[in-house]
Amino acid sequence: MSLENYDFPGKGKKVGIIGVPLGFGAEQKGSELGVTAMRLAEFRGSSLIGHIAELGYQVRDYGDVEIVKPDYVAEKEDNLKYLSEILASSNNSANSVKQILQDDAFPVILGGDHSVALGTFSGVSSYFREQEKEIGLIWLDAHADINTHETSGSGNIHGMPLAALLGYGDPSMVNLEGFAPKLNPKFCAHVGARDLDLGEKRRIRELGMRGNFFTMSDIDRHGMLACVEDAVKIASQASGGFAVTFDVDIIDPRFAPGSGTLVRGGITYREAHLALEIIAERGEMRSFEMVEVNPLLDKSNITVELAGELVLSALGKTIL
Repeated sequence: MSLENYDFPGKGKKVGIIGVPLGFGAEQKGSELGVTAMRLAEFRGSSLIGHIAELGYQVRDYGDVEIVKPDYVAEKEDNLKYLSEILASSNNSANSVKQILQDDAFPVILGGDHSVALGTFSGVSSYFREQEKEIGLIWLDAHADINTHETSGSGNIHGMPLAALLGYGDPSMVNLEGFAPKLNPKFCAHVGARDLDLGEKRRIRELGMRGNFFTMSDIDRHGMLACVEDAVKIASQASGGFAVTFDVDIIDPRFAPGSGTLVRGGITYREAHLALEIIAERGEMRSFEMVEVNPLLDKSNITVELAGELVLSALGKTIL
C-alpha cells in the first residue's frame, strides 16, 4: 500500500503538547523531570513530536506551564502538602489546557506527578461547561487517587485529585475554576487499581462507584478488552466525550520501573497498548495525559520510551 492511500489517523487534526513539570505533589521527587524526558527522548528513530507528526497531525508544542515552586519543606504532619503552590500551578495548567482546546487542538499533556490532573482536567471540564456539555474521564492507575486530606496517610496531594474533581476534599481544590464538581461520578471510569487505602474503598462504595472501578482482579477475571470497553461505555455517556489520564504505575514494574509509586502485579506492556488502542478507536477522547514518569528511577530509559509509545497508541497508532 502506498503512503498516498494510507489512512493517517491524524489527517486534518491538530495536537497541542503541554508540559506540567510539577513533582512536589508526591513524596518521591523526580517526576517533574519526566516532562522533558518524554518530550525530548529519541525512540525508534525520532522524537515524540516527530512521531506524532508522522501520524498526520499538525503538532504545536505549547511549552511548559509555569509552576509555582515552594521555597520551603512541608512539615511531615501537614495533611495538604504544598497546597497553595499546587493551586497556583493548577490555575496555570487549567488556563493552558483551555487555550489548546480553544485553538481547536487535542491536548496531549505530559505531566509530573498525578496532582497535575487537578488543574488539567479542571481546564477540560471548564471548557466543555462553557459549551453546556459534561465531560467524562477514564483514569488508568494502580491507585485510586480518591483520598482527601481527612483520609490520606501522607498528605501528598497526588493521592487526592480524583476526589477533588468529584467534589470532595479541601474547598480550595474542589472549587478550582469556580465551580464544582468537575466530574459526575456516573461518567467516571477507573482502570487498573490494585493499591487502595481503606478510606478510598469506603468513598468508592459510598459514591456507588464500585461498578465504575475495574481493578486488577477484574482485569484478571474478564480481560483487559472487556474492562476497557466497559470503561469507555461509562465515560462516553457524557455529552462532551471524555478525557483520559494515564499513570504509568498502572503497568507492572517489570515493564515500567521508572515511577515513584511502584506496585507489583500491574498490567503488561501489551495490555497497556491494547487499552489505549481501544480508547482511540472509539473516537470520543478529548484530551490525553501521561503522568508519574520518573527518569531518576528508570532503567535504560525504557519507561520514558514506553510512555512515548503509549501516547502514540492513544493518538491512533496501530500495528498495521
